[in-house]
Amino acid sequence: MTLKENLISAKARGRRQAWLTAYDYPSARLLDESGIDLILVGDSLGMVVLGQKDTIDVTLDQMIHHLKAVRRGVTRAPVAVDLPFHTYETPDQALANARCLVDAGADAVKLEGLLPDQISLLVSSGIEVIGHLGMLPQQVREEGGYHRKGKTDSEAEALLLASLALQKAGCCALVLELVEAPLSREISRQLDIPTVGIGSGPDCNGQILVTPDLLGLQPWFRPSFVKPKADLATPFQNAVKEFIAEVQAS
Repeated sequence: MTLKENLISAKARGRRQAWLTAYDYPSARLLDESGIDLILVGDSLGMVVLGQKDTIDVTLDQMIHHLKAVRRGVTRAPVAVDLPFHTYETPDQALANARCLVDAGADAVKLEGLLPDQISLLVSSGIEVIGHLGMLPQQVREEGGYHRKGKTDSEAEALLLASLALQKAGCCALVLELVEAPLSREISRQLDIPTVGIGSGPDCNGQILVTPDLLGLQPWFRPSFVKPKADLATPFQNAVKEFIAEVQAS
């Protein structure tokens, strides 16, 4: 089955999706061997790997570089990758750049916003596409921060219609970021493809997180909706301090 067929089948069976990000070989291998459903090489690498303030300046070459590293570590889970900002402004541009990512090992690409023409062309060309609605990180400068979506009736209606349009265009799944929980639940109910939430309540058909957030690796930045499952920053620093002490005592 195709990725889309697998995802729709999983939703129909009530099997929820657990997705995480990876940007390097060891992380990807550990995620894959742990049984994760899908690995996303996210443009969040701009923030959590490169130390940038947002995702805007991430380039296609950087995405390809990290995608290749992740691909080497994965034998089981599908690998998706973000098309970075300004790489899919027209359908033809989206297709050319998506092909670069597929050639580098991607099983699917993800793009942000209501862009049915781009999605339709990619899908008709045999490329699996994950949609992304709600808060769009690539628009964070334009919007002046990260804001929840779907608070008003008009905004909620627009997001629901956009979700249906992306499904019609051929998306295999839809990420909902910072969408009001009741709206996420209704979108999930109306779509055949699965919704995968991030900060959008418990009623999506799955959840995705940035792996360093899940593991507590970056205590200087912790989204309010994340409940870390570990605090790996502390043993990391303790190990370094122990090494320093051993070296200085020898």
